[in-house]
Amino acid sequence: MDDVEQITADNPGPFTLRGTNTWLVGRDPCFVVDPGPLMEAHLARVLSDAADRGGIGGIAVTHDHLDHVEAVEELRGRAGGVVVAAAGYEHADVHLGDGDEFGPLRAIATPGHASDHLAFVAGGACFTGDAVLGEGSVFVWPDPGALRGYLEALRRLRTLDLNVICPGHGPIVLDPAAKLDEYIAHRLDRERRLVAALDDGLRTADELLDRVWSDVPTALRAPATVTLAAHLDKLDEEGRLPDGVERPQLSLLGEP
Repeated sequence: MDDVEQITADNPGPFTLRGTNTWLVGRDPCFVVDPGPLMEAHLARVLSDAADRGGIGGIAVTHDHLDHVEAVEELRGRAGGVVVAAAGYEHADVHLGDGDEFGPLRAIATPGHASDHLAFVAGGACFTGDAVLGEGSVFVWPDPGALRGYLEALRRLRTLDLNVICPGHGPIVLDPAAKLDEYIAHRLDRERRLVAALDDGLRTADELLDRVWSDVPTALRAPATVTLAAHLDKLDEEGRLPDGVERPQLSLLGEP
């Protein structure tokens, strides 16, 4: 097993599952991936366990959603002002791009859930943030090319020789290849079901959600709506979207 430790914040919910995972990578010093929410008990555990690993050498951020970055500034200060690295996080000291290295971590662009999303690879471990979860699927925010980019990123991760996926939420994944195959197949199945619904003449967002995302609980209807928009964008980009399809009103949902 790669030398990593999982610390899960006590912020469970429909979007965070059991809570947000913070990861400690290596030792002498260790690097922190996604400090998580600003909760004293969580911060204290991260600092204590990091001290046992020789202190914190740096903080890496997969993406700037609040449940992953809320504790960054407090952790940075209490760890002695260590360097923070990310792609889009506005308070980062180092702005990472695809292939850049930060301590033991190599950044891999994984857009889809967020346009600035990175995964990090260290040895055989991949820290996937919200690109791949330990259970369930993720929503894809409809930036230009988002779903196409997300599928490309999943396929790229699939080519890596990984021992374990360390997700932003949910349990560690001990069969990375199977999980990535599952994620790719799930997204393509949604597309097939959406195309079939459009072929049957469905045109409103509610009709499409009721047909294609019929398995989604009410609490996750909003993120399903977001992902529907990303799927419609992909079909439009490929010239496969029929006329007269209602686009979801994402302004009513709020951007994550």
